[in-house]
Amino acid sequence: MAPWRKTDKERHGVAIYNFQGNGASQLSLQIGDVVRIQETCGGESLAQVLEYSQIQLAGNQVKELISGAMEANDLPGVEMSEKVLKTALMQLSYYNHLASECDWYRGYLLKHKMLQGIFPKSFIHIKEVTVEKRRNIENIIPAEIPLAQEVTTTLWEWGSIWKQLYVASKKERFMQVQSMMYDLMEWRSQLLSGTLPKDELKELKQKVTSKIDYGNKILELDLIVRDDDGNILDPDNTSVISLFHAHEEATDKITERIKEEMSKDQPDYGMYSRISSSPTHSLYVFVRNFVCRIGEDAELFMSLYDPNKQTVISENYLVRWGSKGFPKEIEMLNNLKVVFTDLGNKDLNRDKIYLICQIVRVGKMDLKDTNTKKCTQGLRRPFGVAVMDITDIIKGKAESDEEKQHFIPFHPVTAENDFLHSLLGKVTASKGDSGGQAVSSRKSPKGERREGETEHILKLALHGEHSLPGLWVTMKMLVGDIIQIRKDYPHLVDRTTVVARKLGFPEIIMPGDVRNDIYITLLQGDFDKYNKTTQRNVEVIMCVCAEDGKTLPNAICVGAGDKPMNEYRSVVYYQVKQPRWMETVKVAVPIEDMQRIHLRFMFRHRSSLESKDKGEKNFAMSYVKLMKEDGTTLQDGSHDLVVLKGESKKMEDASAYLTLPSYRHHVENKGATLSRSSSSVGGLSVSSRDVFSISTLVCSTKLTQNVGLLGLLKWRMKPQLLQENLEKLKIVDGEEVVKFLQDTLDALFNIMMEHSQSNEYDILVFDALIYIIGLIADRKFQHFNTVLEAYIQQHFSATLAYKKLMTVLKTYLDTSSRGEQCEPILRTLKALEYVFKFIVRSRTLFSQLYEGKEQMEFEESMRRLFESINNLMKSQYKTTILLQVAALKYIPSVLHDVETVFDAKLLSQLLYEFYTCIPPVKLQKQKVQSMNEIVQSNLFKKQALSMELDYGLMSELAGRRPVSSGSENDLGKCKGVSESAECRDILLPVITKELKELLEQKDEMQHQVQEKKYCVELLNSILEVLSCQDAKKILDLLGYASGSQFEEHTYNGFTISLIWVEGSRHGSFVKPQRSGSAHPMRVVS
Repeated sequence: MAPWRKTDKERHGVAIYNFQGNGASQLSLQIGDVVRIQETCGGESLAQVLEYSQIQLAGNQVKELISGAMEANDLPGVEMSEKVLKTALMQLSYYNHLASECDWYRGYLLKHKMLQGIFPKSFIHIKEVTVEKRRNIENIIPAEIPLAQEVTTTLWEWGSIWKQLYVASKKERFMQVQSMMYDLMEWRSQLLSGTLPKDELKELKQKVTSKIDYGNKILELDLIVRDDDGNILDPDNTSVISLFHAHEEATDKITERIKEEMSKDQPDYGMYSRISSSPTHSLYVFVRNFVCRIGEDAELFMSLYDPNKQTVISENYLVRWGSKGFPKEIEMLNNLKVVFTDLGNKDLNRDKIYLICQIVRVGKMDLKDTNTKKCTQGLRRPFGVAVMDITDIIKGKAESDEEKQHFIPFHPVTAENDFLHSLLGKVTASKGDSGGQAVSSRKSPKGERREGETEHILKLALHGEHSLPGLWVTMKMLVGDIIQIRKDYPHLVDRTTVVARKLGFPEIIMPGDVRNDIYITLLQGDFDKYNKTTQRNVEVIMCVCAEDGKTLPNAICVGAGDKPMNEYRSVVYYQVKQPRWMETVKVAVPIEDMQRIHLRFMFRHRSSLESKDKGEKNFAMSYVKLMKEDGTTLQDGSHDLVVLKGESKKMEDASAYLTLPSYRHHVENKGATLSRSSSSVGGLSVSSRDVFSISTLVCSTKLTQNVGLLGLLKWRMKPQLLQENLEKLKIVDGEEVVKFLQDTLDALFNIMMEHSQSNEYDILVFDALIYIIGLIADRKFQHFNTVLEAYIQQHFSATLAYKKLMTVLKTYLDTSSRGEQCEPILRTLKALEYVFKFIVRSRTLFSQLYEGKEQMEFEESMRRLFESINNLMKSQYKTTILLQVAALKYIPSVLHDVETVFDAKLLSQLLYEFYTCIPPVKLQKQKVQSMNEIVQSNLFKKQALSMELDYGLMSELAGRRPVSSGSENDLGKCKGVSESAECRDILLPVITKELKELLEQKDEMQHQVQEKKYCVELLNSILEVLSCQDAKKILDLLGYASGSQFEEHTYNGFTISLIWVEGSRHGSFVKPQRSGSAHPMRVVS
């Protein structure tokens, strides 16, 4: 017989069939029961375990009974015995089958560990596990992802409640729990599939944890606390205080979640919360099909549109559609993907956002004209628009799924003079389904049917594809900029996906994001017919020209996804005196060419007949330079350009028209300007009867529209104006400064480095730097903190800057500590964190370049700098009170960087002096808050706990200590600042002393209560840090033994219990004195 043996891999399983045990040795199972397997054996030994011999013996006894009954002629007895025998034989046959066919396990139920026994192996599905050993105890952990395990556990718990709800006839709650369980089961399958992309897996985890927490809350189950990744916090590795704070955060989140669930305004809560927390967003759109019988080629211009302002807010995505109903480039079939990037929170806060598609057909003047040979071809004519309200998708309030198709109905132009821009306004302003309501090809999540016109549109679109023209698209809201979404959504956004940028800068401009795009919008015109009998069919031909009039090739881009071209031809409106085009194109030229180029607009009448059209020539022109004489770019906004008339050839002669005015003056100067320009110059004259308007938008990280900022960026050109330009920087608009953040910082540090032998501009450069840092600290530009961090780490290269920055900073501190007026000092203290980041980065680069040279000099300068800070804290002048408060607030923020280049123990000693030089009763609240930041810093956390300081913490709090041998020496170690002590040993005495003094104050005034609250927070932080140590090792080190003495001290509702062992303090317990506290907090420090 095969013996029972301990299992190695088969340790954890789930019952997949019901098994009814027979006898005490067998374990009955129900489907879904989780078992822990201990041993296994083969079928040969089963008979013993199942008492197979006893069954055989019972069968033999039954046979003897039958024989006796037959001899006694007892027919009822015989029949009864035969039935018993038949049952015994069937049972014997069943166990014979099991013994021969099945292996068996021995183990116990996980939910009832006392229920042990054997069960057939074939009834169990084995799950992979990992075995961890802790102190000779095996801990079996399932190999599946923790969240899937949590879902399983949750389903078991909810399932029991679900049954109780059914029995109690609570139908509404029963159905609610059932719906949540179905969701969790479906999501668990998706989690275990391992096929989800990274972004979808992240979204799914968010939905699962949100659903579990919400369900536990409404079912009044225990609250689950999680880390930032959604994993359940391990209480063995998390301090009690951290768990408490995590409970508070989780409660707030779940309460907010319940509000959202009840309002039903944000069904996709996971996406909504992620969109709300990110500064940059993108919209992915996949054009599935365009259904419309045109008969000619067409151009589809898709963009994002604000209907309230009636403006396009993104670049156009251009799809060239063929006359046969396919993309003109057949390889683009099923590959028409675009992502609209650079959307910020301001865009998400717009009242309405639409996805619009403007359709322009390319062909004859009149689509109904059948004489194709005589007609002029290639004319761009208005055809219609398609509009969809995507506000809820953009804001994350509606379902955002790349598999869900939306149908966008098409709206044709109704007349030849119906402008596309006007049609957009009419469609978006109208109400109901005609206003752009999209129709999904899927049913809604709840299976509800759409009614009315929407349902009719869907039927037509699905069953009669060409019955109703329109667009089929899918879309998904993505979180992040283009670099981030390519990492997070590689299955959607790849190298073939077209990128359509926002018309304007994103809210965050990262260093290295070099951009030089100029968007030109053809607004409108007013052209007299002159000798024509009817109004002209005006076509605008735009090109980018050099100073000699030659056209720059490939300088104009009509839309994202299209190849650049030499010239752009506008849409032609039939016999319209005042055409309104509202067409936007992008001009992209090298920055070095900007100064010498200009835009030229030619106006030409287009005839319907090809024979007449060939004879038509340009009848007028306009031009505009993109750069002003002072070196700044053309101002954003609309511009009324002068219309010049003359011979067609003269219009192409740059030397003729560049001497004439290019745009009209403001309204008050228009009359005088036009009267003076009536004469002809070089064969060209200004037309007073024609008007042409454009608008420009410059998106350049290298070219500015501000003269003051330009003077600073180009400071080498006029060094005599450097001081003036540095002073002017403070009055430059903040948006313009952050737009050119990298170039501005480069200019400041270049000035500093190129004047390294003098200090002429040091203070001016330092003040300018403080102004920029303060600007970024403003709430309006807070997202630029990441930009500044990236600049410091990746682009900053001034190796000598640290010397000048430390010198100016020390000068300001010394001046203020003497009570003298120093206007920039408060702004400087607020910017202290980034000033030190620049200092540390500069020193690091210097050290790398010169292999650690001048380290002693640097440390001495740093020490003197901190001594100047300490002198400020000692100052008794009234003018320094506010500065001392600022120093207490901002000094902790510099530690993370300073400790990387400065001795940690020396830094700790300087901090010790920083706090001790403040009078005891002065700024106590601010000191405690500052100390709390110090305790949470790496400087405090990274050092090992020492015995001397372990004593020092609570001896300061209690104010006394049981007398024992050597206590005076230990006291000296705690209160002194020994050079050999660790950082924590240096800092804790002054912290605990401050705590003791505040906690012992008897004043119950409101401000004292607030200060004691800060004390408790500081004490919590200290104990939280100390709890990260291995308590067992600490107690072993301290020789923890019997004979302990306990003391209790109560402060502001908290009890601190001290443990004394042979005269030494060995541990502490902290518990809140609150009613109803079932689980007091315990921390061993």
